[in-house]
Amino acid sequence: MSLLQSLKARDRVFDFMAPTASPVDVRHGPILYMEDVTVSFDGFKAINNLNLTIDDGELRCIIGPNGAGKTTMMDIITGKTRPTEGSVWFGSRHNLLQMNEPEIASLGVGRKFQKPTVFEALSVFDNLELAMAANKGIFPTLTARMTGEIQDRIDEVLSIIGLTALRFQPAGILSHGQKQWLEIGMLLMQRPRLLLVDEPVAGMTEQEMERTAELLVSLAGKQSVVVVEHDMGFVRSIARKVTVLHQGSVLAEGSMDQVSSDPKVVEVYLGADEEAA
Repeated sequence: MSLLQSLKARDRVFDFMAPTASPVDVRHGPILYMEDVTVSFDGFKAINNLNLTIDDGELRCIIGPNGAGKTTMMDIITGKTRPTEGSVWFGSRHNLLQMNEPEIASLGVGRKFQKPTVFEALSVFDNLELAMAANKGIFPTLTARMTGEIQDRIDEVLSIIGLTALRFQPAGILSHGQKQWLEIGMLLMQRPRLLLVDEPVAGMTEQEMERTAELLVSLAGKQSVVVVEHDMGFVRSIARKVTVLHQGSVLAEGSMDQVSSDPKVVEVYLGADEEAA
């Protein structure tokens, strides 16, 4: 199957089809606002009266035991799952519950899944060029002529993700960590306002984890970054503010030291460890 055929056959929404404009208005509040959000699946509440706000430029870590609702929360933000109740706003103007996945992506919401999905037969450079959100459709993007602005943006992103020296190497030869950085770079080509990053360091070496921590911290401020992660050591290395989810609700929120010493959090994690044992 050719690259174009594989792209057409994919059943997921490609965020790099989104345009660069991000008209989100944060003059009067946070960039993301979730209020009283509930999601029920056959009577089971995967999300239960969730309230969460993310400020513009903030780096937020979301933690919680398996089944806490972390993935469902991201599905709601990106339009994949519709809540039973509640409201979700991107800035003060955009009601995300009235928008579909491509429309939400076009506003500047990028999602990095746990498993990297780069195009291994293409070079690192070509992956970033393909991701350039110069047009809404993929075919004009593939045939567009390289402009100085696109070249400069690719060079900038290569520097940010630390892959400048590998720009012309096929993505398939990259290590697992480098593929993760490349996919983050593909999202950055769209100049997103909000990045949702799911378990970015799973399967990484210690050195790759350190580099990933540096990368995510460097991105905060230029855009809001929400990191869902199970590795508590990694979370501690990057966390400014941590939200703990449990049974679909916010259990605790604050610095890593604050939440890790919260008796409710300790009880939840100890209980999860005992069940796993």
